[in-house]
Amino acid sequence: MQTSATNKRLRMLLTGIRDETLIPNPHFQRRLVWSNDHKVAFIATVLDGLPFPEIFISAGDVNPDTGDGTELIVDGQQRITTLYQYFTASTELRITNNTIPAYRGLTDEKKREFLEYEVVVRDLGPLTEEETRQIFHRINSTNYSLNAMEVNNSRFDGAFKRFAEEIANHSFFQRRKIFTSLDGRRMNDIRFALTLTITVMSGYFRRDDENERYLDQYNDDFPMGGEVRDGFEAVFTFIDECKFPAKSRVWQKADLFTLIVELYRTLVYDKRTLPPADTAAKLISFYEEVEGVTHAPIPSPGAAEYYRRVRSGINDRNSRINRGEVIQGLLTATSS
Repeated sequence: MQTSATNKRLRMLLTGIRDETLIPNPHFQRRLVWSNDHKVAFIATVLDGLPFPEIFISAGDVNPDTGDGTELIVDGQQRITTLYQYFTASTELRITNNTIPAYRGLTDEKKREFLEYEVVVRDLGPLTEEETRQIFHRINSTNYSLNAMEVNNSRFDGAFKRFAEEIANHSFFQRRKIFTSLDGRRMNDIRFALTLTITVMSGYFRRDDENERYLDQYNDDFPMGGEVRDGFEAVFTFIDECKFPAKSRVWQKADLFTLIVELYRTLVYDKRTLPPADTAAKLISFYEEVEGVTHAPIPSPGAAEYYRRVRSGINDRNSRINRGEVIQGLLTATSS
C-alpha cells in the first residue's frame, strides 16, 4: 500500500466535519473518552503552535452523479473532535479557571493562527471497510492482545483512573510486592485497584464488569476521592497492625481483596472497633485452616466454603459475596 502524507490547514478539517465531508466517528473505532483536563491541555498545545502526531484518513463514499465524497478519520478522531468542540464552543468542552481563552475570546490574529495550524495527514486512499478496520487495528496494536484494562486505559485518562493508579502504587502494596512486573505491564494492578475501589463504594460485582461505567462516570472528577482514600488508609494501617506472616495466604490477591473490602465495611462504614491482635490471631488461624482443607478430616463449614470459592469462579459475584460473608463473620466475632 502506498500512502502519502501532506500538511492540511486545520480549518479544512474543521469545515469538513461541519459539512459532514470528514467523518470523525467511523463505527469500527472504539468510542474515545478524554477527560476535560486532557482536552484543554491538548488545545493549549495547538494554541502554542506545537505539533501533534499525524492523523490517518481514508476515502469514504463518493456520489457518482455529483462527484461529492466523504473521507473517514481512521486514527486521530479524539484530537480533531476536541479541536472542533473548541472551535464551535461545544458544551462537551468546559473551559474554566482561565486555563485557555475560549475561541470566541481570541483576537482575529489568534483565530487565524489557530485555523491555519498545519496538521500532518496521511491519506490511505480508497479502502474497503474491512481494509480500513484492519489498518486501524494495526495502527493501535501491540505484540499481544489488549486486556480489558488496557482497552479502558486507551479510552479513559481521567480522575477515576488516576485515583486507581494512586491506590495501586500505594506503599502498602509495594512493600509486599503484591503485584508482579507482568501485572504492571498488563495494568492488572490498576484493574485490581479499580475493582477494589468500586466494590467498597457499591458492593460486589462480577469480574470487572462495572469498571468501564465508573471510569466514564468519574472521568472528569471524582469528588469522593478524598473520603475513599482516607478509608483505604485506615484499612491499610489496620492490616499493618495485624502483622500477618509474610507467607500467609492473606497476601494472595483474591484473599487480600476480600479482606480489604470487609475491613472497609467494618471499620469505615459500620465504624466498629477491631482489636488488631485478636483479629490477626483469628484470621491467621482461619487462613491456615483453609490451606489444610484438603487434608482435614472434617474442615469447618466456613473454611470449606471459602476454599471452594477460591478454587473455582474466583471472580464471580457469588464467589466474592460468599468469601466476604465468611470473612465478615470472623470480623464480627472479634469486633466491639
